[in-house]
Amino acid sequence: MTALFEHSPWIEERAASRNHADLMAVVHAASADERLALIRAHPELAGKAAIDGSLTQASAAEQASAGLDRMTPAEFERFHTLNAAYAQRFGFPFIICVRLTDKAGILAAMQARLAHDRDTEIAAALDQIGEIVRLRLEQPA
Repeated sequence: MTALFEHSPWIEERAASRNHADLMAVVHAASADERLALIRAHPELAGKAAIDGSLTQASAAEQASAGLDRMTPAEFERFHTLNAAYAQRFGFPFIICVRLTDKAGILAAMQARLAHDRDTEIAAALDQIGEIVRLRLEQPA
């Protein structure tokens, strides 16, 4: 069974069922600290976990689907620079549902979302986690 949430089994444990609405209700009812921990449990895109092989199987497949496992040195440097700027500004990794975009779309979103305030980015990250979970639920086991 695929883990739906990155290193956050507490969500599935608290949910009434394994359907998207129930799972996301748990996320939205969680404390601010729990929501932030959920966001921080996600790997940086094309980051250290992708290089050292410590991504979850689901994350590795998702990042590969967007071509993040096949980057030019210039693309890798751009991702690294934007990841660092984003983490510095917000204190957590940039999250986007990579299965719904490509490298160029991810980079454009990273650049645009750097202009947001922290509360807007927390909400955006949780929305993107919701999309990731929705797609993981739709995958055959």
